[in-house]
Amino acid sequence: MSAKKNSVENVVILGSGCAGLTAAIYAARANLDPLVVLGVDAGGQLSLTTDVENYPGFPEGVQGPELIQFMKQQAARFGARFVPGDATAADLSERPFRLEIEGSQVETQTLIICSGASAKMLDIPGEDRLIGHGVSTCATCDGYFFQDQELAVVGGGDSAMEEAIFLTRFASKVSVIHRRDQLRASKIMQDRAFDNPKIEFIWNTQATEVVGDAEVEAVKLWNTVTDERWEKPINGFFLAIGHIPNTAIFEGQLPMDAQGYLLQKEPGRSHTETDGVFVGGDVHDHIYRQAVTAAAAGCRAAIDAERYLELAGEAPQSSVATTRTST
Repeated sequence: MSAKKNSVENVVILGSGCAGLTAAIYAARANLDPLVVLGVDAGGQLSLTTDVENYPGFPEGVQGPELIQFMKQQAARFGARFVPGDATAADLSERPFRLEIEGSQVETQTLIICSGASAKMLDIPGEDRLIGHGVSTCATCDGYFFQDQELAVVGGGDSAMEEAIFLTRFASKVSVIHRRDQLRASKIMQDRAFDNPKIEFIWNTQATEVVGDAEVEAVKLWNTVTDERWEKPINGFFLAIGHIPNTAIFEGQLPMDAQGYLLQKEPGRSHTETDGVFVGGDVHDHIYRQAVTAAAAGCRAAIDAERYLELAGEAPQSSVATTRTST
């Protein structure tokens, strides 16, 4: 599918993870004929996940890419259209908003930003190859699969401590690998981690390679002070060194926090300070970062966009009934 020729879109949705595809389902059922820009990382974080056991409706679990494909098929069934690539520029100074998508110009009356946040990686050998096979960026998502196994967490901030503490519910031992000799985490989080008997700290150390064929078997480490190098057997390797929200094209146009996450105009709503621009998912949520919360945010954004068009007198005739009778 492609953008409309010589016309203005009702709604463009940036991103094809849980938030973007849920927004597409709701917008399509509201007869808004949404255009979904798949993004560079099509499918979002779930496209890098194997077993998903905490998404409602799948008692036996579901593969991450499979869940994304189901959502995409569902959105397409109601008329959502998809274009590959990413938005590389945006002008939100007036409506219709103007976007550049892989060299093509697209205009839209409303914009739903669900472009997500990308986990920071170490860029070491084995990391990409074993993502979803023992390498993870989400303890809440994947911790359950590592019952009574030895795990490693890379990082030194609050997120790393939260991940390590959470993983002790399942793991027999959690090693926190930190490149410095002290943590950046808050005092309370440090104390909780230090007091946990299942957590050990490996200081002044960097991971240099994740080892394993079909799944993680070990991690190669390098102590930057002593120059010692060794291989530590583990079953899971968790990265907790932060995320980068995919918001660069909106700098100077939409309010963001210090990390670049988009800010909502009101808590619990999807509106931004720019009328007609809405947000959903990890692009503004750096607390929960779950598939189900992203889906909920995408739903909210689509409904808010449809109601905005309705109040502006620009919504298709049948969209009001379609949205309000949805369950």
